[in-house]
Amino acid sequence: MSEKLPKGVATVAQLAEFDAIIDARSPGEFAEDRLPGAISLPVLDDEQRARVGTLYKQVSAFEAKKLGAALVSKNIARHIEEHLLDKPKHWRPLVYCWRGGQRSGAFSHILREIGWDAQRLQGGYKAWRRHVIEQLDLLPPSFRFRVVSGATGSGKSRLLEAIAARGGQVLHLEELAAHKGSVLGSLPDTPQPAQKGFESQLLAALTALDPARPVFVEAESRKIGRLQVPDALLAAIRGAPGLRIEAPLAARVDFLLHDYDYAVADPAWLVERLGHLRGLQSNETLTRWQTLIAAGAFPALVAELLTQHYDPLYQRSQAHNYDSFGAATRYTTEKLDAASLDRLAEEILAASS
Repeated sequence: MSEKLPKGVATVAQLAEFDAIIDARSPGEFAEDRLPGAISLPVLDDEQRARVGTLYKQVSAFEAKKLGAALVSKNIARHIEEHLLDKPKHWRPLVYCWRGGQRSGAFSHILREIGWDAQRLQGGYKAWRRHVIEQLDLLPPSFRFRVVSGATGSGKSRLLEAIAARGGQVLHLEELAAHKGSVLGSLPDTPQPAQKGFESQLLAALTALDPARPVFVEAESRKIGRLQVPDALLAAIRGAPGLRIEAPLAARVDFLLHDYDYAVADPAWLVERLGHLRGLQSNETLTRWQTLIAAGAFPALVAELLTQHYDPLYQRSQAHNYDSFGAATRYTTEKLDAASLDRLAEEILAASS
């Protein structure tokens, strides 16, 4: 028999019952991770939270609580005036903080006193985080993954987009990670999420999928940029049947020149990123690549990067990590433009139905 909750308290299992989810934590905590769809209405901002914490450690809990109460009251009043005055009486928000304690308790109490059926999340963000970890361990084996492999530049990410556009189910890990998964994979003006934020987005993506239908996913490494793919998901993907895209070197070079146009437009950034290959490539090779960049000889540079670095590395990695790599169904294309990838998507979906 489940334990009866106190009045005004809800659990992670009830998230869908609410009209809004309010994150009462500081903006810094919110930026790292939050519940899906949550809005940030902090009862203490980052600087205020630090002030109260310092006072608690250096003076006393009593002095810290006095200052905290004054700041929290002002902030809640401002949030109500600026964001909540238009809400009807039947509006039902869920409020959470780090542990489901004083910050969310103060906010939800005031909202309930106004007349809204506001609830406080039992256990706060920490309860959500436990839920994410548990679900990312339990869910992956239930899906019918189809692993899309292919040498660097064979358009795997764009193929996933084409499959999704045709109604196929896709788990786009690089999109969630905001990274293309190589030394040149960081995106301009788009930082990667924190690991916790990535995992919350990942859980949201997984729960939106139908386990009865195939899910297409790229054959990724354990790490995408600085983010790590959860172990259970990685194991489920690596053990799944696969398909391999094969395209001529010239088509792959042309594809990469367009897909990484921001790198071509910033030679200094390109030189800096290729410097991370020191130790994997000889100084002579790196110097030659720098010369090609300085000369604007980008097709020659990309061709060498593929044949001398990425292709051998990809072959070794895939053969070692993916059970299906050798037996993967091959799909060949002479071009990697949008029309060609759409035709591949159509063919792949037809074979998977």
